[in-house]
Amino acid sequence: MVEQTGERTTRVGVRPPKSSGNGPAISEPKAFRLDLFKAIPGLKWLTKLRSFQFLLMMPNLVVFYIIIMAGFIGTPVGNKNIAIVFIWILWWFVLIGVLLPFGSRVWCAMCPMPFFGDWFQRRALIKVRTGKAAGGLKNKMFGQHRKWPKALSNIWLQNFGFLAMCTFSVQLVTRPIVTAAVLGGITVIATLLAMVYRQRTFCTYICPVSGFLSLYSMTSVVELRSADSDVCLKCKTKSCRTGNEDGWGCPWFIYMGKLDRNNYCGLCMECVKSCPNDNIALNLRPFASDVKIKGYDEAWKGFIMLALAMAYSVILLGPNGQVKDWANATETGYWAGFGIYSLILWGSALVVLPALFFGFTWLARRLAAGVVPMKQVFLSYAYLLVPLGLLAWIAFSVPLIFVNGAYILPVLSDPFGWGWDLFGTAQVAWSPVWPEYLVFAQIALLMYGLYVALRKAYAIGLTLFGSNTAATRGLVPMGVFSLAITLAFISFFAG
Repeated sequence: MVEQTGERTTRVGVRPPKSSGNGPAISEPKAFRLDLFKAIPGLKWLTKLRSFQFLLMMPNLVVFYIIIMAGFIGTPVGNKNIAIVFIWILWWFVLIGVLLPFGSRVWCAMCPMPFFGDWFQRRALIKVRTGKAAGGLKNKMFGQHRKWPKALSNIWLQNFGFLAMCTFSVQLVTRPIVTAAVLGGITVIATLLAMVYRQRTFCTYICPVSGFLSLYSMTSVVELRSADSDVCLKCKTKSCRTGNEDGWGCPWFIYMGKLDRNNYCGLCMECVKSCPNDNIALNLRPFASDVKIKGYDEAWKGFIMLALAMAYSVILLGPNGQVKDWANATETGYWAGFGIYSLILWGSALVVLPALFFGFTWLARRLAAGVVPMKQVFLSYAYLLVPLGLLAWIAFSVPLIFVNGAYILPVLSDPFGWGWDLFGTAQVAWSPVWPEYLVFAQIALLMYGLYVALRKAYAIGLTLFGSNTAATRGLVPMGVFSLAITLAFISFFAG
């Protein structure tokens, strides 16, 4: 028996992520969609290959192994170790600045951390196993295949886990052994959970990276959807969800007939292979087309990401030495300062920013003379955190690649810092690229985020309050909030 509730489809015994509330659907004019499967010859053929995901994941697994080894046995000097340079300079910029806005959650299709768990469940790297498994799946699966607890079927664990990990960000991004230990630990946890729970339970509910990928994938210019939802509704097999002899059942518990957001689609392309009606489209669409925040867990992810972007801008890019010392207590020994820093960080992310935002949304509702429940107003306007946060993170990441990216070539030739010169680039001198112009790029990115937020705020207000006048009145406080956030980041980057 299947209960269809958007992309979070509930099957007996299988509970996809469930937020702690139900945000409203925000109505906007239907924008253009271009099916890339039809526009790009050979693209659908490529994604239908049984080896498609394996070919994406395997090179990353090799690099991942080298990074783990380098973290444990390579030089402890961060800018000479591939674990730091490739993860926190190259990978981070590519993820946040390229893959997310232009490829949605495509990283999840190539991420090496679930590799061993996937293999344990399927006992196959490429081929498909048919049979029966719990939850109505039509693929033979191994392991205990248990249900994930209903009370934890949300992203709160991701929220707190990510915030806890990022509290130790200075150690994480400067010490290779810490990076290796965290990445290795996450991989072990993902594998152990796959032995007990169904499909990609770890990725759906636990992975600290998955939470912000989920949130910011809403802005992506691509989406995987059913080409015709009526065809899906008439389909009796629901093979995209259950699997068949051509593809595995969706690891993310998704039924394509009701998929309307990017948040929980890992773009593994199994549905493209298993759909008996060839009814899957990979659409090109306008930026920031998904606009529904469905619960407080998703909203708080937005607050956490915004607070962390502010904190990192101060700690890693700003001139305040005292704050840097507080955050780097393992070097300075100032644990009292670290306690203050942690308290400020957690308080800002979980209490202060949400409280300020609540005040602005309350004022927007009052000015618009709206009768919509306050919870609905709060969750609807919470979407503004998405474009503001993503563009702030991209702006923060620009100096990482243009200033510190010069370390990539030397580390490529000498990944362990042992004096190798594999490709003849070990002696390439560090040289920042256009450092004097970076602040202008950062400001341009922040202003674009502000523009998108204001445009969405008006559309949200129009849906909530029903008239242009009321939407404009509601836009005023939400515009002030968005502008204040933007100016704060400009001061961090340019100040």
